[in-house]
Amino acid sequence: MEIEKKFGVYLCKGCGIAEAVKFESLIKVIKKEGKIQHIQEHDILCSPEGLAMINQDIAQEGINCLVIAACSPRVKYEEFDFPNVMVERCNIREQVAWTQDPASEETQALAEDYLRMSCARVKKTDLPEPYETECDKTILVIGGGTAGLSAALQAANNGYQVVLVEKEAQLGGFAARMYRQTPSSYPYTTLQEPVVFKQIQEVLNHPKIKVMTAATLEKLDGQPGLLDADISVGGDVETLRVGTVVLAAGWKPYDATKLVKLGYGLSKDVITNIEMEEMAKAGKIVRPSDGKAPEAVAFIQCAGSRDPDHLPYCSDFCCTAALKQALYVRERNPNAIAYLLYKDIRTPGQTELFYKQVQSDPGVMLTKAEIAEVSLGDGGKLRINATDTLLGANVIFEADLVVLATGMVPATADEPVLNLGYRQGPNLPDLELFNGFADSNFICFPYETRRTGIYAAGCVHQPMNMAMAVEDGVGAACKAIQAAEHVAAGMAVHPRAWDETFPDPFMQRCTSCKRCTEECPFGAIEEDEKGTPFFKINRCRRCATCMGACPERIVFFKDLNVDIMGSAIKAVDVPELEDEDDPNFVVRIIGLICENDALPALDAAAVHRLKINPAIRFLTLRCMGSFAMEWIKIALNNGVDGMILLGCKYGDDYQCHFAKGSELCAYRLTKLSETLDKLGLEADRVQQFQIAISEFDKLPQVLDDFVARVREIGPNPFKGL
Repeated sequence: MEIEKKFGVYLCKGCGIAEAVKFESLIKVIKKEGKIQHIQEHDILCSPEGLAMINQDIAQEGINCLVIAACSPRVKYEEFDFPNVMVERCNIREQVAWTQDPASEETQALAEDYLRMSCARVKKTDLPEPYETECDKTILVIGGGTAGLSAALQAANNGYQVVLVEKEAQLGGFAARMYRQTPSSYPYTTLQEPVVFKQIQEVLNHPKIKVMTAATLEKLDGQPGLLDADISVGGDVETLRVGTVVLAAGWKPYDATKLVKLGYGLSKDVITNIEMEEMAKAGKIVRPSDGKAPEAVAFIQCAGSRDPDHLPYCSDFCCTAALKQALYVRERNPNAIAYLLYKDIRTPGQTELFYKQVQSDPGVMLTKAEIAEVSLGDGGKLRINATDTLLGANVIFEADLVVLATGMVPATADEPVLNLGYRQGPNLPDLELFNGFADSNFICFPYETRRTGIYAAGCVHQPMNMAMAVEDGVGAACKAIQAAEHVAAGMAVHPRAWDETFPDPFMQRCTSCKRCTEECPFGAIEEDEKGTPFFKINRCRRCATCMGACPERIVFFKDLNVDIMGSAIKAVDVPELEDEDDPNFVVRIIGLICENDALPALDAAAVHRLKINPAIRFLTLRCMGSFAMEWIKIALNNGVDGMILLGCKYGDDYQCHFAKGSELCAYRLTKLSETLDKLGLEADRVQQFQIAISEFDKLPQVLDDFVARVREIGPNPFKGL
């Protein structure tokens, strides 16, 4: 619905801003060039009095489009959030007052440009309206192990319907095959019954949980809130409508037949830690070869884990499992000896108390060692050749039974589980870095996958023990609930969890080039039978990568599009060039920065009062993936001397909140050199740099070096045309 826009600019004098700039000059710029006449100043704009002034103008004057010239948009966002009012944040605290010399000509020019840009943006921006759609809030949990059971209970206990799908005939996963669980409560010294059995009963008795065992997910199609799950049970397929998904499909042991050096397959008396657990659960520990109780048992740790030829990662649970199983041996035969040979013992947190308890047992011997070979010894025994031990020498000893701590492999590594109806394929992206575990941004969003509304939990997420899996299931369920609620409210799911905008393409001009469908990191854009793209909005995370990808510039958001950003760039005051040969000409540079890493890094530099080059005017993007080549053309045609882009670190260990936005931007820039050469402009005028959120101390030098390079190249030849 079209509304009449009434603009107001509100200037804060606090936090050193009044000492840094002249407000009378700012007001002249706002009125004359920004064309906004309603202007208010306040000593502390975020104070109750300052906010009351703004609210009074909204109520009495009908102001509904605000420019808040104060602090960074990363702070005071609740204070400056006004219902049904468009707010444009103009950062003259961190990017001017805290990083520039006070009361200088350059500082004043910088502040005035930021106000020009903000006024231009707010005039082109429209108030977002949530995307309205029907939404089912049922949570689908795939996997009935510890993590899946925990997720199902968390969601159901919070009032949500849950469908739990388990491929085996019984719930519990590997946890249900355990004899005992390592202690999870003080004093952390006594083995306990596996918690999974209590979980199973709670799930089976819960009225909001539908359990489907001996079942598989044949296909998952649609989008969050509108997902159709085809579930096969006993040869019949049942289609259920669900909202979001917790993927907790569990794990499987590493293939021990690949561990020839460690003796698996050489003798029946070389077994895995899983086989040892099942043996204990069956009631007795014996040598499989002759049924006799072993007098000496050797536990070989990292059997295939932390090994570049097998599993490069630590499987997490193996150390505590071996300590636990050593106690099994000692409990059944007090005269038996348990040898633990490890690369490192890893028992984080309170598990360290359990480690010390086992370590104090005189029948348990622990030593750091590399295993050279396991071979047949005399009388049916097994000979272990260990090197680099803590004993100060290489040793050879014999044992009746050898237990290999085979590592953990996610169930999703080799077999499809989700069977997604996505253009990008049926599974989650398979990145080498993640070794088959669900790809997610571990630093910022530990449960999210690249498929919106699908959250990984438990051992498809990362290697973990049972206690961690319980917590992981709770966390993933909370994210699935949040996603369902946000979809129902028409908001983005994450990371822009407040965002009510959505892509609104002008399809009449679409050429079906497929760049948007190919570049969308989250599969939010599909193609119909004619190859024409269409959006599945509930999958969209509002990164605007599609906007940057589109050569026709037809993708619009209410508060971000090519025209809005272009207008802000055009608003920058570029001083005329008086002498082309003057090495001290006034440089003007546009800086496009990622809101997730570069903006916080700039804010951190400001907090530390580091000086930022005043030649650069920064504009914030949701993601560098939204970068449009058109902005370079606009900037250079406007006389700007250069453009610097600051994006996240990319690669397999990416930091980008939107998976590959910074990388996509870098790819687009590879095509820029030829275009600039045709215009007679040097390619070095436009450069992208990767910057981590923690690298704020490096920013001033990076920016100074770029400004120096532009100055070396010389002024933009289009300046003044």
